[in-house]
Amino acid sequence: MNDAEELNKLAELHARGVLNDEEFAKAKARVLSGQPHAGPYITGAAPAPGVSAVNGLRRARVDRWIGGVCGGIARATNLDSWIWRLIFTVLFLAFGSGILVYILLWIFVPEE
Repeated sequence: MNDAEELNKLAELHARGVLNDEEFAKAKARVLSGQPHAGPYITGAAPAPGVSAVNGLRRARVDRWIGGVCGGIARATNLDSWIWRLIFTVLFLAFGSGILVYILLWIFVPEE
């Protein structure tokens, strides 16, 4: 994400009330100074490994067949979406759990 996109996202979060004035100012200063992004726009302790990947999981709008779950997981894991579609199909055919997991992810994972 480039600086302009990052600043737009910060402004949107600030306008929605997710960030207060102090957090917005700190995050904006961090972006403008070129410091790497260390967490969810709020300074403090570094997140545990994998937390940012889970928090960044979104259903895909473009790479989707049904709900965009496989496209979103593919983007988060850097694997092709067809691999995830194959995994869910095998789970569905072998154990029947693939459809349940897919539906739960479709419900609980937000769209891009």
